[in-house]
This record gives sequence, structure tokens and C-alpha cells, in this order.
Amino acid sequence: MAPTSVLLDRPTQQSRGSDFAPLLREIKASGLLERRTGHYLVSMAINLLCLAAVVAGLILLGNSWLVLLLAVPAAIFTTRAAFFGHDAGHQQIGRSRRIHDAIGQLHANLLLGMSYGWWNDKHNRHHANPNHSDKDPDVAAGVLVWTLDQAEGRTGLYAWLSRNQARIFFPLLSLEGISLKISGISYLVSRRPRRRAAIELGLIAIHLTAYFGGLLLIMSPQKALVFAAMHHALFGLHLGSVFAPNHKGMEMPDHATTWGHLEKQVRTSRNVNGNAVTDWMMGGLNYQIEHHLFPSMPRANLRRAQAAVRTYCERIGIPYMSTGIIDSYAQGLRHMHDVGRQLRRPNPLSAATVDAS
Repeated sequence: MAPTSVLLDRPTQQSRGSDFAPLLREIKASGLLERRTGHYLVSMAINLLCLAAVVAGLILLGNSWLVLLLAVPAAIFTTRAAFFGHDAGHQQIGRSRRIHDAIGQLHANLLLGMSYGWWNDKHNRHHANPNHSDKDPDVAAGVLVWTLDQAEGRTGLYAWLSRNQARIFFPLLSLEGISLKISGISYLVSRRPRRRAAIELGLIAIHLTAYFGGLLLIMSPQKALVFAAMHHALFGLHLGSVFAPNHKGMEMPDHATTWGHLEKQVRTSRNVNGNAVTDWMMGGLNYQIEHHLFPSMPRANLRRAQAAVRTYCERIGIPYMSTGIIDSYAQGLRHMHDVGRQLRRPNPLSAATVDAS
């Protein structure tokens, strides 16, 4: 991988539009794109049982401060529910879009209180143009910035956030659980057609009523508030920590880049080396290169596709990045730190004025 400073420059213009076809034929022939509906049904049923066990634990512990310990498994299993909603959006589970929409709305809207339609729209735009400085909503300028152009000219609070974004990145992830809910609801309120948005909003309303109503029935308002805050903070941290290593600090194409599908997806993505624990905690999405090349591939097959994808990329000369979990975070944080450096430098105009005086 190129040093971080190189990643801040514009990628070299190349075109490999036809290189993907041979790899696609190989993966299809291996059967890795075939649906694994039975595996998904069992996995979703187990996760629902685990969530039910957490609810049972809440009821048994009742109005005790020990109930706060259950915020940890609640965050883990709601993150896994988010994985299933993600997979439904990619049509990985069955053969019907209607079934996928039902699964997605069950896991996102009803279980998590976030909009499946909003997530799907945003995530599909990310997959179409990963890390593209103008087209990928995941790297649009906001609280965080990802390019020197985005950092330039920031003032006030936004300038402070950009200067320190590498330091505050993980604390900010603790707010992601709340942010996902607010962004989804805002999207649905302005959405057309109204019928689909109304269904999603109705499911979110049921979730919020059951979630907060249930907590208030089980424990005091103070404990309910603390539990909800802990659960959402840990959920945001877990979910954000899964997605953060995938693209942050990798190359960022712009309108002048002419990569084909294969190069566009591989150069902008990073894998995290897997083992049984890593694969489970990251839901298999640590094989991000394979997921971006074959978004409809069942998540359980991504690991099996890795060897073929890596070998093919090495053969045709496209850099394939796979690193350890700690190094993956370090690379992303270094990138954010380098972008923020522009705002940490003294103003050259002010320095020149001082010298002249």
C-alpha cells in the first residue's frame, strides 16, 4: 500500500474495464454466488433467540443496576441484526425482492428503529462509487472530512473537529446509533411515495414504543435512560468499527479517474485478516474487497472467494490490501490525521504579516 501522503493525492488514471469478466466467470463456476437461504434462516433465528434471551435477562434483573451489563450483548446482537438488514439490501438471502424488503424492514425498522430504505439508498450509492470524493455519501464532508479540498476553508467548530478528527473518531462512533435513527427518519419524512415511507415510519414507531416502553416497565426512568444510552453508544461503536477499516485511508478517485469496475472496487477497499473471532465480530464484512466485487454473494462465502480474488489481482497487477485489525485502524486514523494537519498549520498569511511588521 502507498504511504498515507500519497493517498491524499489524485489517483493515477487507468482503465481496466474488461479485467473483471474472467474473475466473474471463475467465481460463478465455483458456485460462490449461489444463495444460501437455509444458512441465513438458521443464523437469523439464532440471533432472534439471542435478542430474546437479552430481553428475558432484562426482565429477570428488573430494577437493578446489574441490568446495565446487558447493554453489551444487546449491542452485539443488534449489530448482527444490522448485518442481516445489510445483506437483504444486497439481495443475498433469497430470490425475491419482496422477501428481501420484508427481511430488511424487520431487522432495520422493527428491531433497530432505523430506515431500511434510507440505508439501502445510501449504501448502494456507496457501492457504485466507493471512496469517490463527489459521489460516495460515506466520504462526503460533514463532521469528518476525508480530503484536503474538504478541509480547506473550515472555520469555528468544524475547523476544530477537522483538526482533531483522528483523536475523536472512536468517541464520535458512539453517537452513530442515534445518528442512524435520526437520518433515517428525516429521509422518510420527505420521501415519495408516501405509502412505502408510511410503512417504514410505522415500524419505527412500533420499535420506539416497545423499546422505551419496555425499559420503563422494567426499570426506573434513570436506569432506562442510562441503559438506552449505553446500548446505543456500544451499538454505534461496534457497527462503526466494522465499517471503518474497509475504506478509510484507501485511494480516493474523483471525476477524472477512469478505472474499470475491478480496479475501482479493489483499490478503494481494504480487507482485515480474518480468523474465527474476527469473522464473527465483523460479520464477514472484513472481506470487503470480495464483498464490493460481488455484493450479492452471501456473506458466508466471502472468505472462500478471497484466495481466487487475491491471486487474480496479483496476476494482473492490481494492488490487493489485506492487513491486521490494529493496522487497518491505524492506516485510517493516519489518513484522517494528515487531512486535519492542513488546519493545524499556522496561517501563512498571518505569519507573513508578522514578519513584515
